[in-house]
This record gives sequence, C-alpha cells and structure tokens, in this order.
Amino acid sequence: MFLFARNFFKFPAMLGSLVPSSRFLVNDVLSQVDWEKAEVVVEYGPGVGTITQEILKRMRSDASLVALELNHEFVGFLQEQIRDPRLHVAHASACKVRDVLAGLGLAHADYIISGIPYSTMPDPVRRQILEESRQALDPEGALLIYQFTRTVLPYLESSFGSVQQNFQPWNILPARIFHCTP
Repeated sequence: MFLFARNFFKFPAMLGSLVPSSRFLVNDVLSQVDWEKAEVVVEYGPGVGTITQEILKRMRSDASLVALELNHEFVGFLQEQIRDPRLHVAHASACKVRDVLAGLGLAHADYIISGIPYSTMPDPVRRQILEESRQALDPEGALLIYQFTRTVLPYLESSFGSVQQNFQPWNILPARIFHCTP
C-alpha cells in the first residue's frame, strides 16, 4: 500500500487513484470474464498487483497473464512478489501490446483488463492504445476498462462495435466499468 501511495504522489497522472481497487470493483470487473475460455489475459497498469493476483486465482492452469506496466518500481515489485509461471510482466506501454504478445509467442488476447487513467492521457496516446487493444483482441474477446469518469466513452464507442456500461459505487472513488467487444 505504501509503494502504491508513494507512486501516486510521484506520478498522479499515471495512477489515477491514491488507493488500489476495492474488492467490489475487482469482483465486478472479473465477473465479466469467461474463465473457461480465457487462455490469454492482458492487464494494463497492474500497479502493486491487486487485480493481478485475483486474475491468477481465477485463471486456468494453462492460461497466460501478460501485465504491461510503465512504472519500473511496480514492475520490480510484481516480479519479486508474485511467483507464478503464468504471469509475464513487461515494462512496456499499452501502446505496445501486440509487440509484447508477439514477443511471447502469443497470437492474441482473449481479454484485456485496464484501469489506466485514460482521462489524463494525450488524445493520440489514448487513441493508439484503444486501436492496439482492438487489434490485439481475439474477434470473440473483450476489453474491460474501469474508470472514474466517462471521458473515455466516446473513444470506446468509435473503436469498438459494442460498449456496455456498468457502475460500482463501493469503490474509492466510485467507478464506471466498460465492456467493449470488437
């Protein structure tokens, strides 16, 4: 928790929140995953691994979790603290998701789970991440995004064929959940 808070104060635009996601938000987001079919799951911005650890608990034993993180302290923390051969932590931007998957010999993602703060990103970066995400997804896959505002909604609607919304009031801050399919 201290590592997360310290990095929030150093890089508030990268984290978007002072505290990690609540169990209510984690459960709402992860309940949208078909764990029997999920072979490759990607997580953008795993931070200290709050959602990462829950994904690993629910994943099949032969599945892969690819976590893309820009903060080198979080990358080191995750690599040191979570010892699971299914987890692949990459010090990389979500803009490089297809390159990271290809480097691991993975053709596509079945699910991409993202809590990175789209509202604080420059417009070209936001658009590039969403385009890369759509292209990285299996045609039957889904991008699951949780945010504290609706800022990303018009971008999601222009990038994905279907965007469904949900709301989790029991998170600090209350969060919006977007379920996007190609």
